[in-house]
Amino acid sequence: MPIQKPSRRSFVKLLAAAPLLSQIAARDVYAQAATAIGRDPRQNVYTRLGVKTVINCRGTWTYLSGSLEFPEVRQAQVEAAQHFVNMLELQRAVGRRLSELTGAESGIVTSGAAGAMAAATAGCMAGTDDKNIWQLPDTTGLKHEVIMVGGRSAFDSAIRLTGAKLVLTYSPEELANAINEKTAMIYTTDLGEKLARELAIAKEHKIPMLLDDAAGIPPADNAKLYARMGLDLYCFSGGKGLCGPQCSGLLLGRKDLIEAALLNCSPREGAVCRPMKVGKEEIIGCLTALETWLKLDEKKLYAEWNGRIDRIRKLVETVPGVKTETYTPDDGNRYPTLKISWDQQAWGFNISDCVGQLRASDPVIEVLGADNPSLVRAVREGNPNRKEPKGPDHIELVSMTIQPGEEMIVGQRLRAILGAAQKKAAA
Repeated sequence: MPIQKPSRRSFVKLLAAAPLLSQIAARDVYAQAATAIGRDPRQNVYTRLGVKTVINCRGTWTYLSGSLEFPEVRQAQVEAAQHFVNMLELQRAVGRRLSELTGAESGIVTSGAAGAMAAATAGCMAGTDDKNIWQLPDTTGLKHEVIMVGGRSAFDSAIRLTGAKLVLTYSPEELANAINEKTAMIYTTDLGEKLARELAIAKEHKIPMLLDDAAGIPPADNAKLYARMGLDLYCFSGGKGLCGPQCSGLLLGRKDLIEAALLNCSPREGAVCRPMKVGKEEIIGCLTALETWLKLDEKKLYAEWNGRIDRIRKLVETVPGVKTETYTPDDGNRYPTLKISWDQQAWGFNISDCVGQLRASDPVIEVLGADNPSLVRAVREGNPNRKEPKGPDHIELVSMTIQPGEEMIVGQRLRAILGAAQKKAAA
């Protein structure tokens, strides 16, 4: 396939990007002047340690430190840090406030969504009996099977470490048939109609179900939706879209199960989830994050996010042969996202090449490509009979973690990288 050369359409796209290119030029002049007089804006607590900060276009990945906290969350944590408090009393009071906000019977703040998974599992197996709590991870005499709808995941160690045995199912029929007198809990990540069907089966057999929707906020209404649906337990990450503390999560649901989860957690000495500690600062910060979300104008926020990736789109589309598409996922990480693609074979320049050059940039730029640097390589997720998907034919840029002004840096850098690759192929 011949390499696409500049055309009238390319000229029109260049005109559309002209105001952005002017802003970039002005910014570069200002940055050079600031550096010349010793005011490098990139100096911070991380760079002084020799750690590079990242322009995060990949989204709320834990290895990239999740998301950035709301200002309200930072302020609330500073206030929380100035006092001592009984942690069990605090968690129960926060549970009452979470009930007011969401309609769930209660809730606690956990050490991330994975911490919620472990606490929920331990609570469903051991309940509130101290003898059983101390016994875990030995499950002798206890209900100890957890049905994993859809198979294993990279996060199921949070369930296994409590002593639970995983039972894998891949259809509603298999789910119903897997339930027996040893079943302690059903775990799912499914949403929509699938979730409703699975919940009906769980209710029929009186088995508690945990929905893991770690990246389920936004929309903030999901915190209320799952309560309306009657989920026994459901959890969110605090450090992803919720914009709370990175080491926090929310576990919501039935009051008796929440109390059991709490008693199997820190600060209780002897509980299997004692190592999964959250501080008073994280508890108050995570609660404040949810309160903040429920007051936000989400339409305005999404408009800002869309504007950032649209400016990147205009810049990269000045490169002949580059194609873009904007979409919002509907199953987690629900942020406006920009797809960028090109003819990798014709250019002799693939997705990994582009990702590598962005990571070598100054500043470092992270995008969604083919790799997952944080995954244990031996992990095998899901249905073993499922065909492995082909490698991606595009990179993705997630708007939510791109900070104001960073889109100009990203757009210009991508324009330079892709432009050089296109020119080299056309030569």
